[in-house]
Amino acid sequence: MSESAPLHPDGHRRCRWCGTDPFYVAYHDDEWGRPERDPRALYEKLMLDGFQAGLAWITILRKRDGFRAAFQGFDPEIVARFGEDDVARLLGDAGIVRSRLKIEGAVKSARAYLAMRDRGEDFSDYLWGFVDGAPIVNRWREIAEVPASTPLSETLSRDLKRRGFTFCGPVIVYAFMQAVGMVDDHLTDCFRHGG
Repeated sequence: MSESAPLHPDGHRRCRWCGTDPFYVAYHDDEWGRPERDPRALYEKLMLDGFQAGLAWITILRKRDGFRAAFQGFDPEIVARFGEDDVARLLGDAGIVRSRLKIEGAVKSARAYLAMRDRGEDFSDYLWGFVDGAPIVNRWREIAEVPASTPLSETLSRDLKRRGFTFCGPVIVYAFMQAVGMVDDHLTDCFRHGG
């Protein structure tokens, strides 16, 4: 038996994980699994997935505007210059997840992003190179079939860490790969599967 949600009033079947919350349904329909190729947007999504560690994604999604304001639009040039005063400011910001390690990790990751750029490496090309430039389209019928991590997410995780990125373990990286469309993990009877 498939674990996709029943037919919604709008006529679509969706992956059950998004439930019926309009906010979450919109995220499922309009963002999750759609190929993202903008380097700055990819940095933002990787940071948000790192902030999610130990929390529900809906928590991060509901605070995303707060994160964007607090982190200056996730501009790596700006975030890389954050110092202790900025960390203290962020630790007092109820609009985000207030974890010193995660905040400092976002700063360190911005510096790693810029180091790649300064070596002539495009962050988008780098990430998409792990999937040969095109999404891996999986054919999962049930949520239980979807892995939490894969050998590929383990490889990418190791390489990101080697480059200085933080909060990018294999599970976080796989969630990121799903979110940015590097893998299509919409269930086969979801209307977003394959597109």
